[in-house]
Amino acid sequence: MQKAPGTGSQDRLTRILHTLRMRSTFYCHAELREPWALEMPAIADSVSFHVLTAGSCWLRLPDSEPVELRAGDLALVPHGRGHELLSAPEAGPASRVDLLPQRYLSEHYSMLQYGGAGRTAQLICGVVSFDDPAAAELMRALPAILFVGGDTVSAASAIRDTLRLMASELSHPQPGGEAVATRLADILVVQAIRVWLAAVPKTSTGWLRALQDERIGRTLELIHADPGHEWDLERLARTATMSRSAFSARFTTLVGEAPITYLTRWRMNLARSRLIEESVTAAQLATELGYQSEAAFNRAFTRIIGRTPGSIRREKRQAPEAAQSPH
Repeated sequence: MQKAPGTGSQDRLTRILHTLRMRSTFYCHAELREPWALEMPAIADSVSFHVLTAGSCWLRLPDSEPVELRAGDLALVPHGRGHELLSAPEAGPASRVDLLPQRYLSEHYSMLQYGGAGRTAQLICGVVSFDDPAAAELMRALPAILFVGGDTVSAASAIRDTLRLMASELSHPQPGGEAVATRLADILVVQAIRVWLAAVPKTSTGWLRALQDERIGRTLELIHADPGHEWDLERLARTATMSRSAFSARFTTLVGEAPITYLTRWRMNLARSRLIEESVTAAQLATELGYQSEAAFNRAFTRIIGRTPGSIRREKRQAPEAAQSPH
């Protein structure tokens, strides 16, 4: 019998946060003078973040009321959704930010000056992606906008300290400042997620709620720790000390899909991540993830991911910098 690598819902959440692996896509330090309006394009499988270091602005998602941001505020926009940043709710039309002229300090970092002759707002904006399956599940659980106010109790001191460090690095450029700023940005995203998790420790259903459930959470962590194990419904139910029918019903209610469906999707997302990050073959992944043949693995992968393993490997060879700036 497999043994859980840890106990307790908070322990599981802590381990998830400790193992989040981000892929930094792009960062921009923007100095914007009223009036101005920027369109942030949709970028699949990503999280956008905006830190206002001076002034104020508005963030608007499609079909939603705009949200005001003030100096010290942090907003995350998960789910890869396009959105707008505005000097005022009525400002517009918005210009695509990736099409505007800006000074590129590297292929992953730029400085943008834009707008009219009015008051200035300064922002640090970024796009980060999470390749590992646990991060993908966590991102799915986040709200449409994750807001951390700089002047509220919810803004942990660690976030304020990180914001101050980031603003200092960008305001007084030094050798290596770009590397420091981008690493601080990655830290900032994890800190914001921690603040949100602390504010909503219990959700009615979904992956986070399932992870916090004593029985189903234990099963999920065992799947994550050993995805290639010879799991079937009976073995999974045993990890939760439940009958197959009771386990299947509870798992499906909390997670939103049947146990074997979740297991297969987890394996395929893990395989996709490894194909992107490592020099690994479909045959190796098939063996490691519990498939009897490469053909069976390929069928499952194509069904879940929508692409063949071979197409991902070819894309990686042809475009090793595919996950870079959207400009």
